[in-house]
Amino acid sequence: MNTLQFAAIDIGSNAVRLLIKSIVPGDPSESFTKVLMVRVPLRLGQESFVSGKISDEKSKQLIRLMKAFKQLIKIYDITDYRACATAAMREAKNSKELVKEIRKETDIKIEIISGQEEASIIYESHFADSLNKILNYIYVDVGGGSTEISLMVNGELIESKSYDIGTVRLLNDKVKSEEYDRLNRDLSELKVLYKINDIIGSGGNIIKLNSLAKIRKNNKLSIVKLEELNDSLKALSIDERITNYKLKPDRADVITHAAGVYIDVANGIGASHIIVPTIGLADGIIHILYMKWKEKNKISEPELTI
Repeated sequence: MNTLQFAAIDIGSNAVRLLIKSIVPGDPSESFTKVLMVRVPLRLGQESFVSGKISDEKSKQLIRLMKAFKQLIKIYDITDYRACATAAMREAKNSKELVKEIRKETDIKIEIISGQEEASIIYESHFADSLNKILNYIYVDVGGGSTEISLMVNGELIESKSYDIGTVRLLNDKVKSEEYDRLNRDLSELKVLYKINDIIGSGGNIIKLNSLAKIRKNNKLSIVKLEELNDSLKALSIDERITNYKLKPDRADVITHAAGVYIDVANGIGASHIIVPTIGLADGIIHILYMKWKEKNKISEPELTI
């Protein structure tokens, strides 16, 4: 059977991404191969969380970017694609008008998804299928505008929650104390009910932190190691982080905020390590698209490897 290619557009609060993956249906391993990943740091949340709307200039940039993504989708002969927008677009007062304009200019339909759906889609990456089914885990994804947490017990998703705690919000001092109270309260309840030694961390910042900590493939990032690394990063200016750690500017100013959230969640739940696969919202979107294709084409479900 011919190779299929699926695309996911993730319009986040810090960056906008296009991910394309290919898969060969019927292949025993049925694993995805990354074909293309484009990340553009538009930082929509910088305006949305501060002023409550996305400016005309930033809107024009997003439209131009969607036009470029549309051409790439055509060039790569995509079987199916989906575009999802998260916290920054959820909160922008002019997001509906912007979505309509993008649809008119590019024919790309953008779904503004809830925090709950965002957490569920991230879980659909199915990385946890490869983990020990008798242990409990929580997925933690720290984005620019929100943090999504999903509880897994005996290999099954029990619940997902979203909190308005994100790196761009933290950078602009736009996180309400009530959100931290809610997060800490929920973590305290989970700690009483479930024993969780490891959390699964997804998103660009934890992947970069894992790399900076020089954690080898299939090894876990200890919270102690992450705390030491974060202390080292916080002792530097943003320019020094860029120079010393080869960080991009839009990563250098938020990475310590992200590390702080992962540390807080781990400590709140009593976890000692973070498992860091290279997964995110876009991976979950692609997995869902493929499952939809299989159902439409009456393809049976083998074990899937991402």
